[in-house]
Amino acid sequence: MFMNKILILYAHPSPHRSEVNQPLFNACQAVEGVTCVDLYGEYPTFNIDICREQRRLVDHDVVIFMYPLYWYSTPSLLKEWQDLVLEYDFAYGPEGKALQNKLFFCAITAGGVEDSYSPGSYNRFTIRELLRPLEQVANLTRMHYLPPYTLFGARTAVEEQRLDVHIESFVRLLTLIKEQNIAYQDATDYVTLNQYLCEQGSISAETPYLSHDLSTREGKL
Repeated sequence: MFMNKILILYAHPSPHRSEVNQPLFNACQAVEGVTCVDLYGEYPTFNIDICREQRRLVDHDVVIFMYPLYWYSTPSLLKEWQDLVLEYDFAYGPEGKALQNKLFFCAITAGGVEDSYSPGSYNRFTIRELLRPLEQVANLTRMHYLPPYTLFGARTAVEEQRLDVHIESFVRLLTLIKEQNIAYQDATDYVTLNQYLCEQGSISAETPYLSHDLSTREGKL
């Protein structure tokens, strides 16, 4: 049976302070068939090895960006990675078909609760709308895009005992993807991948938030 090869590109500038992303990344490293790359660990001076990164992309079927949401975008190294690695005639352009038909999505953490990412609320837009630039990157590079797998209220996830369920669910998701046991096309219209998977019974629903604190504690993400 064919197994999807999964590449996780993890970008956190302060992993030693991370209460959420780092434990999630650590758990992923134990999943067979998943390649986990700590971009800040490999490129602390931003001197990205373009050829190596392109080989990694070619060698995998699924690409996942894992990161905390910073100013509605990615951490700076992950943006630099996109600028350098996704070259013309490699990732896009008439001859740029290296990523064609690969699966792409983001696994992100957001400090605010889910309701704050909606029209008329604190952040004004849904989390999926805020990630439109990455959705267009997937479109331009001919990849299949899935909505983000998201942990909202990440600043209080540990104290509210929501982190373990989130990690277990994501590891379960990786196994489903690896074994091709998800109908990806059915998930494309959802705001988050979590919503789709919960409706399908593929993962457990997470514990509701106890706190709506929107204070700035980025290091915890």
